[in-house]
Amino acid sequence: MVRERRAGKLRDDATVFSGLFWSGTRGLELGLIDGLGDMRQELKRRYGQKTKLELVTAGRGLLGRRIPGVSPVTLEGAASGLTMGLVEAAEERALWSRFGL
Repeated sequence: MVRERRAGKLRDDATVFSGLFWSGTRGLELGLIDGLGDMRQELKRRYGQKTKLELVTAGRGLLGRRIPGVSPVTLEGAASGLTMGLVEAAEERALWSRFGL
């Protein structure tokens, strides 16, 4: 698939499809990429210098709005830990109840 789409651009080098990861200037040398740059540069090159990017942030959930400094990732981790703790406690209780304790 890469050979078909990059026909005429790929360098004839045995290491291109060796499974190694190519990035940056080496990827450019091998013909795997067309150029180096960042998103802002490329968008301005394609659509003009007046192009502006708008920063889009992730929405905050109910608790995230009420507790400053708490991210959704933190809440997700806490919920996961609480759930696992409850499951482990139930399993331990079931194990001890087998012995009448």
